[in-house]
Amino acid sequence: MRVSVSWLREYLDLPADLPAADLEQALVDLGIEVESIVDLRSTVTGALVVGEVLDIEELTGFKKPIRFCRVDVGAANGTGEPQEIVCGARNFAPGDRVVVILPGGVLPGGFAIGARKTYGHNSHGMICSAKELGLGDDHSGIIVLPEDTPAKPGDDARPVVGLDDVVVEVEITPDRGYALSVRGIARELAHALGVPFRDPGLAPAPGATAEPAYPVQVRDTVGCDRFAARMVRGVDPTAQTPGWMRQRLTVAGVRSISLPVDITNYVMLELGQPMHAFDAARITGPLVVRRAAAGEKVTTLDGVARALTDEDMVICDDTGPVSLAAVMGGETSEVVASTTDVLFEAAHWDPVMVGRTARRHKLFSEAAKRWERGVDPALPLVAIERAVGLLTAHAGGVAGAEILDLDHVRPPTPVALPVDLPSRRVGVAYSPERVVSLLEQVGCHVTRGVDRLGEEPGSAGVPAGGADVLTVVPPSWRPDLTDPADLVEEVVRLDGYDRVPSVLPTAPPGRGLTWQQRRRRAVARSLAERGYVEVLAHPFVAGSLADLLGLPADDPRRAAVRVANPLSEEEPLLRTTLLGPLLGILRRNLGRGHRDLALYEIGAVFHPRPGVGAPPAMGVDRRPTDAEFAAADAVVPDQPRHVAVVLTGDVDPAGWWGAGRPAGWADAIEAGRAVLAAADLPADRVEVRAAERAPWHPGRCAELLVDGVVVGHAGELHPAVLAALELPKRTSAMELDLDALPAAPVAPAPTISGFPPALIDVALVVDERVPAAQVQQALVEGAGELLEGVRLFDVYASEQLGAGRRSLAYKLTFRAPDRTLTVEEAVAARDAAVARAAERFGATLRGA
Repeated sequence: MRVSVSWLREYLDLPADLPAADLEQALVDLGIEVESIVDLRSTVTGALVVGEVLDIEELTGFKKPIRFCRVDVGAANGTGEPQEIVCGARNFAPGDRVVVILPGGVLPGGFAIGARKTYGHNSHGMICSAKELGLGDDHSGIIVLPEDTPAKPGDDARPVVGLDDVVVEVEITPDRGYALSVRGIARELAHALGVPFRDPGLAPAPGATAEPAYPVQVRDTVGCDRFAARMVRGVDPTAQTPGWMRQRLTVAGVRSISLPVDITNYVMLELGQPMHAFDAARITGPLVVRRAAAGEKVTTLDGVARALTDEDMVICDDTGPVSLAAVMGGETSEVVASTTDVLFEAAHWDPVMVGRTARRHKLFSEAAKRWERGVDPALPLVAIERAVGLLTAHAGGVAGAEILDLDHVRPPTPVALPVDLPSRRVGVAYSPERVVSLLEQVGCHVTRGVDRLGEEPGSAGVPAGGADVLTVVPPSWRPDLTDPADLVEEVVRLDGYDRVPSVLPTAPPGRGLTWQQRRRRAVARSLAERGYVEVLAHPFVAGSLADLLGLPADDPRRAAVRVANPLSEEEPLLRTTLLGPLLGILRRNLGRGHRDLALYEIGAVFHPRPGVGAPPAMGVDRRPTDAEFAAADAVVPDQPRHVAVVLTGDVDPAGWWGAGRPAGWADAIEAGRAVLAAADLPADRVEVRAAERAPWHPGRCAELLVDGVVVGHAGELHPAVLAALELPKRTSAMELDLDALPAAPVAPAPTISGFPPALIDVALVVDERVPAAQVQQALVEGAGELLEGVRLFDVYASEQLGAGRRSLAYKLTFRAPDRTLTVEEAVAARDAAVARAAERFGATLRGA
């Protein structure tokens, strides 16, 4: 939010010589992030003066309209002669007063102004727009000063356009909605600087009358718990927004539209109460505030026809919805150039409803921004009184004596605060008097010595002795103060964060990474060393992902957790597999020109726990008990951590050295083996065998097992899945459940033999359906302790071997720790290994 210091001075007595650095520090100390503080006097250097347009010559023959102007700038140019300036804007006429920067001046951004020849004429200076002066984003035309502006040609234009002010831009956190107003920021500065604060929200305002200003019915008092309105009749439709108001709106980044609309925006910035102005003549019948019916439509002020849901709230007349409540008004009832009767509306809306509506329609208006952060429910009548006064003062008309105020606001809930809780939580000694004083500064009503909540002393969060408990009623503008911890934060904030000591906790001895953390790091390092690139995908997926991956109807991965308030309605579910988002990232990179890709991710997947009920309500005044933790954890979805890889294109690129090698299903399976090896699981506990599981190709899919338990799958993705996701053929993937892996055993120190090995190759002919890994396991079991290593190095099939048969060639390494093996010993061990394979699978030596 951007606000001028001159506006703030209307409500608090800032020192006249307050340095900008002190102002910034005061806001920072209160926990308000300051984006910038700009002294507008320093943004434009040189002669910036008021000029009066004497005559205009339209230049033709150019691609865009160009005007040659003679402007009276008084004696500011040193000669008193009219200044000749070329300008492209068309929103001014002879007799208008404008803002002119003369040669030698410098505009914001370092744009120097000089005299030059352009479009066949000499131009001496520039007639300025608000954007060129850094006053706003409007560049559609130059600034035309109001007729009642007292400045004459040649006068300094800085005070006229507001360049003699200081502008503060702050970033407001979501829990501080009250600070999105001049009222809120002024109150905060009054706390920090210790100066008096004049609260405009406490201005007197007449209450509701027996006869309403307009017939209104509120059907949902939860979504709208207060609705106020008042009519102003006989307004001059040609009345212009006064210059001072337009200037403040411009500084705040709000575009001037018309006087009634500008007044609603001005009151919103001043008090923090969003408002709306209806053209009473364009409303048909009484107004009804209700939830929308699914399928209803309303065309908002931005010209977009929006389809509504039954969660949106609307204001309707007899023709249907005329406003998307709390977010943006509708076209059919907006104030237009001929409006003479204005109905001002100020209401109080449910923040949750507004936030969801704004996100659903992607319509983040200034009003919605304030509503979802919380607005003072005591403001509607004050805001209407302020708006009516401004409109009648500048556009005439008669304010109706009838005032509507439908009030269903619940009073704030008292909060019990142990008086010593701030000291115990923060480590700073706050006296009871200091705690009470600070909370009263916030606006709270504090009663000490009696437990107004009816809780017995000694119960949870309430110390023994009623005198030690404060009963705190938060002010209406602070809906964020709901728990004792919130009040503690206010005490610390106002007393000063700099008083809180910085004490680092002592690190407990003997603790480091857990074995699960070390395993995840080892897995990530192993995949990165093999050329895989880590990505981090959003865990949110669309409901159609299960169909795209071809998951069967009974697949447990179809049951997904739905997010209560998703970032996007298109992806409202939490992923049950890493492959969906990972394949989306693969597709995005392919679309950007990458062809050879190997990606991996380590992250959680989410599986619902149906029928577990709702989590228990847990406060912040104490640590939850073990039973409460267990009950809450039972409701949270199961979140095992998986690792997945996807790869496509060439693993080994082609070049002058020879042909490349495309990635395939074997590379995905090898990635799974690498993960298990990085997890320190011995190879004899790992098994790889053929399997069928979506979304993999049924003939090119393997399952990975540890101790006989399936922990993952790898292989080539199904062609139908690749077509649905628009991915290249032969794209392969692997996914493995890291949490399903057992802890790594204690690895004994290896025995290193200094004796030479005996290397023997064997080629076994087996049925093609026999997995090579099972044949290898049989060789290991048969060879005995002399076998040091075994590796498959060739797979061969031909007609000579017979139909349905293939040859598996293994390299066997034999070595004894205490002697050199004889040929007989090595051959005997080999024969024993072959015999075990023959016994189990009917294997025969090739060529035997």
